[in-house]
This record gives sequence, C-alpha cells and structure tokens, in this order.
Amino acid sequence: MQPERLIRKYSNRRLYDTRGSRHVTLDDLRQLVVAGEKIKVVDDKSGDDLTRSVLLQIIAEQEQFGVPVLNCDLLEMVIKFYGGPMQSLLSRYLEQAFTTMLRQQEAMQSEMAKALQTPFAPLTELVRKNMEAWEQMQAATRDAFAGRAGPTSTKTQDNADKTQDNSNKPQGADKPRGADKPQGAGDKGE
Repeated sequence: MQPERLIRKYSNRRLYDTRGSRHVTLDDLRQLVVAGEKIKVVDDKSGDDLTRSVLLQIIAEQEQFGVPVLNCDLLEMVIKFYGGPMQSLLSRYLEQAFTTMLRQQEAMQSEMAKALQTPFAPLTELVRKNMEAWEQMQAATRDAFAGRAGPTSTKTQDNADKTQDNSNKPQGADKPRGADKPQGAGDKGE
C-alpha cells in the first residue's frame, strides 16, 4: 500500500502537494481521493493534522456546488447522533456500509469492463452449444438413413418386433372372420 500523500497547508490557506511539488486545490485533492490515494494534510507551521477538516471542506463543497448526496433530513439525523451514546455505533455502521458499497461498485465495474472487452462472449457460447446440438442431430439423421440406428429405446424395439411378427402372418390372419365381406351383401343375420 502506498504511503499517505503529504499535503502542507500554509498560513495563506494554500495547499501544497509535496510529492507532486505543486500547489493544489480542494478539487485536486478530491480527485486524488477518488483515485484511491490516501492523503494527509498538515499545518505547515504547527504540524497539526488537518486532514479531517479538509476532507469535510471537500464534502461541503461537493454538497453545495455538485450533486448533493446528503439531504437535509439525513444531515439532521447525523447531527442528532452527536454527543449521544450511539455516536460511535453510527460511525462504525457508516464506515462498514460505505466500504461494502464501494466493494460492490468495484465488482460491478469490473464485470462491466469484462463485458465490454468481450461483449459477444455469452452469445459465442450459445452459438457453440447450438452448433454441437445441430451436429449431433445431423449425425443421428445420417445414421438413421444409413441403417445404422443408434441405441433404441425398449418402446421403439417393441414396435419393431411387432412389425416383424405381422410380416410373417398370412394376409388377413389377424382380422375377425367375415370382416372382409361388405355388410348386407346377401347374408341375413349370419
């Protein structure tokens, strides 16, 4: 993990990035945080840690000029937790909730990146399976017409046996007597 990026805050309220050797704005710091960099802001003269207050300034600026995340009701609820017995619980809960949300966002972005790299991968797999099924069907059809029937079910085998048995009987042997005569042709009641 990278060490914290040291930012010095001068008495004239200017911020100086010691790694980049340049002056930075709150928006520059916001972009560093979004990129995953840890920052540490210290007062140039006293050495006091000002990171928390600068991060709050960034949030306040985003809430005022950007698209707000924290509506008034939510801010009022957070204020009500200050000084109460549940303050530390809220802090831990929010930290865990945001950590989980960020992990889910990263996982979703990763999956989207994979999908964009190979957008036709699921379709390619479907086509491959369809081609396999088609080839199997064609092979079965060729075998059936060539007389090389594959494994048959017992029902199919039974039907084939019945057909074989019927071909050995004399014609009309399985019909009832007189069934081949037209009705009412001179036979009265016989």
